Amino acid sequence: MAQNKIAVVGGGAAGLFAAGHAASMGCEVTLFEKNDRLGKKLRITGKGRCNVTNNCDVPELLQNIPTNARFLHSAVRAYPPSAVMSFFEEQGVPLKTERGNRVFPVSDHASDIVEALKRFCKAGGVDFRFEKVLSLKVNDGVCRGVVTKKGEEDFDFVILCTGGLSYPLTGSDGDGLRFCEENGIDIVPCKGSLVPINSTDACCKQMQGLTLRNIRFTVKKDGKAIYDDFGEMMFTHFGLTGPVVLSASAHMREIGNARYSAHIDLKPALDEKALDARLLSDFAKFANKDFCNALDDLLPQKMIPVFLEKSRIDPRKKVNIISKDERKRLLNLFKDFSVSIHSFRPIDEAIITSGGVSVKEIDPRTMACKKIGRLYLAGEMIDVDGYTGGFNLQIAFSTAYAAAKAVSESVHE
Repeated sequence: MAQNKIAVVGGGAAGLFAAGHAASMGCEVTLFEKNDRLGKKLRITGKGRCNVTNNCDVPELLQNIPTNARFLHSAVRAYPPSAVMSFFEEQGVPLKTERGNRVFPVSDHASDIVEALKRFCKAGGVDFRFEKVLSLKVNDGVCRGVVTKKGEEDFDFVILCTGGLSYPLTGSDGDGLRFCEENGIDIVPCKGSLVPINSTDACCKQMQGLTLRNIRFTVKKDGKAIYDDFGEMMFTHFGLTGPVVLSASAHMREIGNARYSAHIDLKPALDEKALDARLLSDFAKFANKDFCNALDDLLPQKMIPVFLEKSRIDPRKKVNIISKDERKRLLNLFKDFSVSIHSFRPIDEAIITSGGVSVKEIDPRTMACKKIGRLYLAGEMIDVDGYTGGFNLQIAFSTAYAAAKAVSESVHE
């Protein structure tokens, strides 16, 4: 029987995974990538370290996918996190598991993940074509190939892995979504997920560039806590960013219609009693100093002016005459430094896209498009997204594997 001739459009995580697996299953694969190199976005994920998956079981994985988790049941059960980890280990990339079961290459180099995927593709004979696909070739409701600047090119099947709208400079500019829309496939409007947050509080700009580590970060919606995490964040000229902030953003699904606020515990290792004892100790040490000069051991320098303002304690007041009530206000600030949340940053600053091709348009077992024959979809362009922690790359790998397996098992007309 003749090989299935496959076009994979997009050379990111899903595209490389789909191309390599389809080739390893006996297909003749051509991968189209419009950038001049493969895995451009993958190379910058996880601050260049690449959080490839989460070392958890399938039920826990699905709990970390807030959008259309049910759609992914078949794909992630067929190709779970354990399979992803085994794959990269077998490709010569040793892995390690860190806090929150996040899985990284031991080397901490995302490029090792990209190179492993490239080697896997080359071993299967994938033909890399650094060309921009302009549209799909669709006749009578069946995808027959792709159209590039050179003209039409016929394929038995096409797998679209073009990503969403986040990080457009890496190539994720919505091409594949446009191809689908042109052919009557329903698209759920896209918005950013895992995205920095705008705040109207002036203190953010005052402290821009300041990174806080080992803090507790809580988000409240109309006064009720909806997200809580420990980690790192940063103040910017527009508001807040950093790992815990990006994670929190995925939980704020109604940011335009609800009142959200961020609450930072600057000393999570100390309860109020222990922190009060620490304050009294520092105040005894600086007893004859002005209050504005007594916080150096407790706070980063950039934060002190903001604290002075928010505490409403006279900066020139001697430490030894600060009242119990004033100290209580200070304690509250340390344990609950609040920042208003106004809106998300633009989608091109988001790590991933929420929205995309409606899951109602796709067979969840095979990733086949229901409206257009011989067309398959994988990765971020589907309306499925997870929290931070390796869940989104796992989605890319599982859906890519499902599509590759399906095309390899299909007999073309």
